[in-house]
Amino acid sequence: MKKPKWVVEKERLRKFEKDESFLLFGIHAVGDALINPSRKKLRLIVTKNARDKLASAIDVSGVNPEICEPKDLNSLIDKNSIHQGALLEVRPLDWGSFAEVVMRSKSSRPNVVLLDRVTDPHNVGAILRSAEVFGAGAVIGTKHHSAPETGALAKAASGALERQPYIRVRNLADTILELKKMGFIVLGLDAEVSNDIASAARLYADRPIALVLGAEGPGLRSRTKEVVDDLVRIKPVSSFGSLNVSNAAAIGLYTITAV
Repeated sequence: MKKPKWVVEKERLRKFEKDESFLLFGIHAVGDALINPSRKKLRLIVTKNARDKLASAIDVSGVNPEICEPKDLNSLIDKNSIHQGALLEVRPLDWGSFAEVVMRSKSSRPNVVLLDRVTDPHNVGAILRSAEVFGAGAVIGTKHHSAPETGALAKAASGALERQPYIRVRNLADTILELKKMGFIVLGLDAEVSNDIASAARLYADRPIALVLGAEGPGLRSRTKEVVDDLVRIKPVSSFGSLNVSNAAAIGLYTITAV
């Protein structure tokens, strides 16, 4: 019996997700991935100059590089991407479940960041970088309508993608409820409310905090607002303009860790 088209397509997508790979580019992103034992590395393409810069990382990885001219690398990635003479084909990292990651955290307050439909890889990469700097236990997005691991995300993260857990879950609201059961206070950032994040951080100084940020423009979804413990804002000095989501994440993380 012939399988329905929707079944065939579902199986094809499942196989692709299982076998998917992507290209990292740039000296920092490629170098950090090469020395990460948890990263599955498939193919390394470098110029002679990049090979020299990455020599120690290449030795650690045990990967045999393919030497190419810079123009040969240009055809393999987006024309707006700056490869710096280094491309590395890899598989996405498997951090395990968000609960496992939080349990493994060595911090007494393993604060986490949740992203509600933040799709721009540059923003997510920058958030991962801030999360690493401020000691967050994980950055959590959704399997759909969020940025997957890509070369652009890795380059924006400047190596943090290899060290900062980035986990994508099926349902953000369910994950928030699970975090609350684990003892987290969940704060959603919303510019329209009056509660100040600094005051909330002081109030919950003895609890791990999960900070939820929404996409620029639409912000947090209604269901997300329903399940968080409190909605807070970053109090502005001026009434003009608004923060980029990655900047808001950095300020929010600083605020909840500085108390």
